Amino acid sequence: MDKEQKYEKAMAELQSIVTKMENDELDVDQLSEQLKRAQELIKFCKDKLTKTDEEIKKILAEK
Repeated sequence: MDKEQKYEKAMAELQSIVTKMENDELDVDQLSEQLKRAQELIKFCKDKLTKTDEEIKKILAEK
């Protein structure tokens, strides 16, 4: 369950970054920093979804 919360938190942070970008709230330095952070968050979320998908397939294959 803790991992679920981390995923939710990562998605919320990513949404926050996107909103700031859309509203032109970031200067050039912040934009570069936030883009790097967004990249990390996207990778984390993608890896989590891939791992969860593999776990589900494994469970379904056992039945």
